[in-house]
Amino acid sequence: MGECVLIVDDDREIVKAIGILLEGEGYQVLKAYDGLAALDILAEKEVSLAIIDVMMPKLDGLSALMRIREKKNIPVIVLSAKSEDSDKILGLSMGADDYVAKPFNPQELAARVKSQLRRYTSLGDIHARNRDGEIKNGRLLYKTEEMTLYADGEPVKLTATETKIVDLFMRNPGRVFPAEEIYRRVWGEEAFSSENTVMVHIRRIREKMELNPKEPEYLKVVWGIGYKMEKQEKSS
Repeated sequence: MGECVLIVDDDREIVKAIGILLEGEGYQVLKAYDGLAALDILAEKEVSLAIIDVMMPKLDGLSALMRIREKKNIPVIVLSAKSEDSDKILGLSMGADDYVAKPFNPQELAARVKSQLRRYTSLGDIHARNRDGEIKNGRLLYKTEEMTLYADGEPVKLTATETKIVDLFMRNPGRVFPAEEIYRRVWGEEAFSSENTVMVHIRRIREKMELNPKEPEYLKVVWGIGYKMEKQEKSS
């Protein structure tokens, strides 16, 4: 049996259509028609990925997303009839891994699901040649084997996507990465208008690990080029 995907939308026809599509790709499918029902399923079942619509009764998609993120770091793809950037950025900043606007291309949605699951399940396997050991940088410690970031000795709660971004930066301190390259390496596909997506994820990581996210010591912007992990001289 394949990995389990939860589809959440109050439009039953859309849920049915996505379900048929993903079952045809070999995934197990669970269905919910509002945010509260989705949270109940996630509490009881082993779900590998969730696709959640924004506009829903009882508990909307973004509120459900916030509740999911309190407990789980599974990939979440947000669906929305609105294609405005503001809606997309709001979803990403609240913890979504990807965003698909309605009406969507079924093959594209299936590809996004595959990409997210591949990234999530391969987190323990990437960089297999250098998985043992620790990388220390100032008040940050990154354990490469367990792929966990610690700030001042406390584990930082990161999603799968955020972990891959941190992994990239901690292994390459001082190197500047353009947003397009970060997107290509982390999302595993070519970048089209990737700047906003990467920026929102960087902002989220900063909020979790920097003492002052507005004046970051570690994850810094290099204007006009991209982002880098600043090397800190002291590792105390």
